[in-house]
Amino acid sequence: MDVEALKALKPHEFEEAALGYRTTSDMAAQAKDALEQRITPQLRGALNGEAADAAVAQLRELTKDFHYVQVECGLIGTALNAFAADVRPAKTKLEQALSDADAHRFAVGANGSVSYPAAGQNPGGPPTAPGSANGTLSEQARALQRQAGNFDPNPNYAIAQDIANRIAEALKEATDADQKWAPQLRGLKVDDDLTVSDGDWADVQKDGEGVREAGRHYSDSLPQPPKDGSPKDNAAWWKGLDPGQQQAWTSLHPDVVGALDGVPATVRDEANRIVLDESRGQYRTELDAMPKPPANEWTWINAGGYASKVHTDEWMDWYKAHGERYEHLTNSLKGMESIQKRFDAVGQNDLPEAYLLGYSAEGNGRAIVANGNPDTAVHQAVYVPGTTANLGSIGGDIDRMGNVWRVADGKSGGQPVSTITWLGYDAPQDIVKDSPFSHYADDGAPAFNRFMDGLDASHTGDSEPHRTAIGHSYGTTLIGSAARQGTLNADDVILAGSPGVQVPKAEQMDVPKGHVWNLEADGDPVPDIGRFGHGGTDWDGPWIIPSDEEFGANQMVTGNVHGHSEYWDADSTSLLNQGYVVAGRGGDAELKAPPKHWEHMR
Repeated sequence: MDVEALKALKPHEFEEAALGYRTTSDMAAQAKDALEQRITPQLRGALNGEAADAAVAQLRELTKDFHYVQVECGLIGTALNAFAADVRPAKTKLEQALSDADAHRFAVGANGSVSYPAAGQNPGGPPTAPGSANGTLSEQARALQRQAGNFDPNPNYAIAQDIANRIAEALKEATDADQKWAPQLRGLKVDDDLTVSDGDWADVQKDGEGVREAGRHYSDSLPQPPKDGSPKDNAAWWKGLDPGQQQAWTSLHPDVVGALDGVPATVRDEANRIVLDESRGQYRTELDAMPKPPANEWTWINAGGYASKVHTDEWMDWYKAHGERYEHLTNSLKGMESIQKRFDAVGQNDLPEAYLLGYSAEGNGRAIVANGNPDTAVHQAVYVPGTTANLGSIGGDIDRMGNVWRVADGKSGGQPVSTITWLGYDAPQDIVKDSPFSHYADDGAPAFNRFMDGLDASHTGDSEPHRTAIGHSYGTTLIGSAARQGTLNADDVILAGSPGVQVPKAEQMDVPKGHVWNLEADGDPVPDIGRFGHGGTDWDGPWIIPSDEEFGANQMVTGNVHGHSEYWDADSTSLLNQGYVVAGRGGDAELKAPPKHWEHMR
């Protein structure tokens, strides 16, 4: 990087190139959405057979290609903008230095040296001589220059030296920017095939880390999301960004954007899908490189005259070295595949498009999956799963809300419906050791309240949506804690298999009177067992749960479902009644006849 190169460099050309990449990224995103939400479902709905199945498989691969293009072009555009932002101050500094040199009629060399003329007769001494100053970045050298300037009879020396130093600074800053960003841009290359492999997505994650590290100064210069902001604050922040800034945030920090309640569903979905695909590529790559469990896991030993089945020494050695990580990887990948399966199921059994509103593979995992766009829905339902829920088991919970969507959509009179699976908290993982304790619900309730408020902040409909909170098992306890701790921001609450909601009365659930609905199936042991940990207490007595008449909930008929896990079975009365409530038609739900002597219900 010399003077002529920096003079010729035009940062706006890199920004124009960034705009081109952003446009390409947007086009790829539109193509991805068209394939996933319209073209593939229509093909699958119109044709059957091996050829149709093969075509659908190819279209899914093409969808992956477009998503890959979308993400990589977004990174390239952000890198180009960041380079322009890094190099522009250097160019400005050079231009100012050259302007000062021109004003003094100094000549600037290609290497940044500054030649200055004689200054005329020096009073009381010999004539001053012309000279040349070379810029330096060393503070020690600059101190010596200042000392020399005090004795140089030519006043042009000090001026020329200052200009030369500023030119050296500009060239150094431009060189640093060039050396920082050139390898990052060279690294943003892809294979010359149409297969997006796990390794490709793992590489995207590394690309993102590299661009993020190099662009730290650029990222810090962007408008930052409000610290501890409300969903309304988050929505206003996002709306205030220009398109380039929005893409920069999505490219550099998709995990941040995807987790912000109040940001539009389409934006959160785009960001979280990046995180999903990157983590899936990383996890699969790591799992493939890990030694597999030994085939001979078990052996028999004689213990006190009895045969006992124990793990082999070989298996135990493997487990100590890799077991916990292996289980985390396999369990998380199972959940990732369940989410992808829902993406691929658009159009099947009339399912709408899906949106990934939250995602993380860390710990037990997080996943928030919506059927239909909640921002445009008239009716929204948010379902909270209970004990043992984690990323690996998310598939069953997603299926449950798919069933609710089908019924509610059929009962809504054509008004759009969105049903959401919300695994946004650390659920208890052990029925005996964890589920009797309330801290899982109390810790997760604030996040649930923020999410519900976020649905308001991002909604674009003409009127306020009708919103239902649905809880199963321990998930009902979390909803109760959310109502107790803050504003639930729901119009109806459905509780299924509830062990208790921490409050003794339906009127304390923060919804209008008569809008708390309860389901308890025959053979479900959780309500009566759980009441001693999560039931509410008041003058009516201790350990009151939603199934008790004195709680005051609408007791809905469950039909022939049995036990703790069948409340969302297809074609069941339990599911039908939930669909009525979600569609705003709770008055059509079938209720149980009240008992003549509620005392015997306790």
